[in-house]
Amino acid sequence: MFEIMAEKRPNIVVIIADQFRHDMFSYANGPFKVNTPNIDKLAKKGVMFTNAYSANPTCMPNRASIATGRWPSVHGTRTNGVTFDQNAETFMRTLRRSGYKNYAIGKLHHQSMGWAWEDYQIDEMRLRNPEVLEKIRDSINRGEGDWQSWEDAARHRKEYLSMPKDYYGYDHVDLVVGHGDNPSGHFHHWARSKGVSIDDLAGWKNSTERSETVEDVYISEVPAELHPNAFIVEKFRERLAELKNETDPFLFFISFPDPHHPFAPPKSWFNKWRENEVEIPANFFSHASNSPAHIEAMYGASGKQNIDSTMTWAPTQNQMADVLKAQFAQIEFMDNALGEILSSLEASGKGDDTYVIFSGDHGDLMGEHGLMLKHFVHFDAVTRVPLIITGPGIEPQKDTRLVSSVDIAPTVIELASAEKYRGIQGKDLLSDHTSWRSALVIEEDQPFGIEGLPGPVKIRTLVTEDYRFTVYGGTDQAELYDRSKDRGDLANIYADATTERSEAYERLTHELINLTEEGIAPIAGA
Repeated sequence: MFEIMAEKRPNIVVIIADQFRHDMFSYANGPFKVNTPNIDKLAKKGVMFTNAYSANPTCMPNRASIATGRWPSVHGTRTNGVTFDQNAETFMRTLRRSGYKNYAIGKLHHQSMGWAWEDYQIDEMRLRNPEVLEKIRDSINRGEGDWQSWEDAARHRKEYLSMPKDYYGYDHVDLVVGHGDNPSGHFHHWARSKGVSIDDLAGWKNSTERSETVEDVYISEVPAELHPNAFIVEKFRERLAELKNETDPFLFFISFPDPHHPFAPPKSWFNKWRENEVEIPANFFSHASNSPAHIEAMYGASGKQNIDSTMTWAPTQNQMADVLKAQFAQIEFMDNALGEILSSLEASGKGDDTYVIFSGDHGDLMGEHGLMLKHFVHFDAVTRVPLIITGPGIEPQKDTRLVSSVDIAPTVIELASAEKYRGIQGKDLLSDHTSWRSALVIEEDQPFGIEGLPGPVKIRTLVTEDYRFTVYGGTDQAELYDRSKDRGDLANIYADATTERSEAYERLTHELINLTEEGIAPIAGA
């Protein structure tokens, strides 16, 4: 592939954009006319992996997979709300042991933010998955000093919390808890220190310009200089300045809460889009044939958001236009903040010794197949993410191998020449693997379901060069798309393609067996 050229142990900066799909930047030549010069700059000078997938298209599970190099069924954070094991081996911890100074800035989401379930979700869990409710009650009744409450939004609003040392391997954390224009965490206290009450400006209720038909779309009254993006840039500059005279290498994990919903850009970034027409994705009107019952139910409720507005739904064309305008503004604002971070890194004199890894934790339908958001569907718009690596010795190129978010951890460890720990399932992306994987698995588990797909939900998807195969556990529903002929996943051939179906089941079985836990080593023969 290419040779790592750093003469000394390099610095490493990992940057994650939240809910950012693989083609949401200009250089990717996707369906959206959005201006992202800074992501484009990274893509043009580094290696861009064009077939990168999330191990799980949900925030908490995939963020734990990025940190550990393991699939969610192995590291245990299978769904949002399941606290990431405080003792888990992570690439941050192994770098820390080898002498790196580790910083995290932005949204981590390794623990619950304290959001409540909707009543209908609790009712379904009480009926189908009652033991989960016991865990929920335990969580609600936990003490504020409990390890699981370090990212609790309400707790952070009450007081400034200094995070524990070795928080999953980080020496210092500047935390953002949540999304939009008024998240919690250290951001909340930073904003107050500027002499402004964000609570009086932020949110749908304070906006003077908002969508009347989509709950999570509004133009924020919070100025750009008080937005979480500004907090992230300022804290990066502060921490980088602290390292001016350090000789040991550093690791930064920088995580933007944008462009995750709510779609609430500052006015200064929305002005460009206010009067502009946006182009709806070409396949907005192209619904996949023979779709599973829950996807058909979404189409049947077109224009109506779910009670839980974070769940996948089918917007009208006008609703989608409202969303895209706000979302494009968020993307361009986030890209600008990324540019400030990269410029600060170069100005520090440390840029030449630094590898930068840019990715997303999962995607967003953004109108593909007439749907938006994520959950319960495994179209590429949800499961595929950007993955770009730049740094010493890396030449511009596009890499078409099947890669996963679990590959980030072993890659960082290799770049740092740190000790690899047992149980890593991902692969080092920068080594010259003559035998790379020909298939990968995507997992999704939810403790509740939706119309047409009762909970608890277990979805497993197999992706190969030739097809995408998705199985919904406990049901007779599945999807099979021949990607040699149908790259857009428009014709579900599961019911008719008996030979291909049998081959896909066999392949999926083998891949799932290969994901068996290997982290715990035996200490004796019996």
